[in-house]
Amino acid sequence: MTLIAGTVPTVFETVESEVRSYCRAWPTVFERATGSRLYDEHGRPFLDFFAGAGSLNYGHNNPVLKRPLLDYLGSDGITHGLDMSTTAKRSFLETFRSAVLEPRGLPYKVMFPGPTGTNAVEAALKLARKVTGRKTVVSFTNAFHGMSLGSLALTGNAGKRAGAGVPLSHTTQMPFDHYLGGRTPDFLWFERLLEDSGSGLDHPAAVIVETVQGEGGVNVARAEWLRGLADLCRRRDMLLIVDDIQMGCGRTGDFFSFEEAGITPDVVTLSKSISGYGLPMSLCLFRDELDVWEPGEHNGTFRGNNPAFVTATAALDAYWRDTTLRDRTLRRSATVGAALGELGPDCSARGRGLVWGLEFADGERARAVCRRAFDLGLLVETSGPRDEVVKLLPPLTVTDDELDEGLGILARAVRHTA
Repeated sequence: MTLIAGTVPTVFETVESEVRSYCRAWPTVFERATGSRLYDEHGRPFLDFFAGAGSLNYGHNNPVLKRPLLDYLGSDGITHGLDMSTTAKRSFLETFRSAVLEPRGLPYKVMFPGPTGTNAVEAALKLARKVTGRKTVVSFTNAFHGMSLGSLALTGNAGKRAGAGVPLSHTTQMPFDHYLGGRTPDFLWFERLLEDSGSGLDHPAAVIVETVQGEGGVNVARAEWLRGLADLCRRRDMLLIVDDIQMGCGRTGDFFSFEEAGITPDVVTLSKSISGYGLPMSLCLFRDELDVWEPGEHNGTFRGNNPAFVTATAALDAYWRDTTLRDRTLRRSATVGAALGELGPDCSARGRGLVWGLEFADGERARAVCRRAFDLGLLVETSGPRDEVVKLLPPLTVTDDELDEGLGILARAVRHTA
């Protein structure tokens, strides 16, 4: 615990664990939030380009979602429902089917594995292994899939992996798109290992991929690379799992981030913004023929968060019955890309939709930019293996003026730390 001389330690410093993280980067006490802004207890506003690590795609306390939630709670609606049938769950399933699955021709069953993204990933891994009878799952360099042991085994970051305290097994990492700088044809190494009985690679049950690696540094896979991966999985009898926990629910423009590539994964994981309101909720989606679960074979106490079903239904009805939000996100993507491209020769930008990364030569510069941005009233975080990337995740509902304001603050922070 590090304190400034003469200051009185707060309850956060004396009671809460040293594991806390974001509060160190943003040293203030937040009190309320609305739309794209948070306010600390002194009333100072902060423009939020973090959006709950992507769990607040529709902003804070969005009134379109808050009113149905308050009405539901006021009527003594079911809060905790395990996997019981409830009116709130029925409404969500019907709306998810009609607003998301049917328009896209997606043949998925819906599983509620638990409240967090890593719960969805663990369910996907267990299902893939059960269906195929195989153990190995392939993931990619710089991937991040969660902090529970199965998900952590798929994660590339050495620091996070070290926290496991036990061997992380039954996984193999392959190079993500661009990892080898284009010097090797896509999947050459992967395919060679699969076809060589002397390679030591057990036939994988599945391959899991993020179309955009957020935590890994906003690494964007090309559509043709994703199509090549889907083709490889099909030819080699491996299930394809797309982890859309952070990049789904419209973050890249389309509801699912893999739509641009024109592929249909076997399994998809969703969490973060699927509830729409920041309430814990996750989904594991899979093709009907993969639904080989026995009743209760995978469960969890908090997989029936009915208030989350209510806000999720409202979000789907409000934002995914047409393409308005998608089209607006893609237009704003061009705005962000152009603005970041003007920030100078010592950084480079990449992204899709409204997830963008600004890469610097080292982590200290990126952290300095984030600190200066906080001082100026903007919340952004770092990502990448060396924290060398400033990551932007503004709410999809951010206004044009707010977007310009945030990009202007970021530009000042970059100039100030040069």
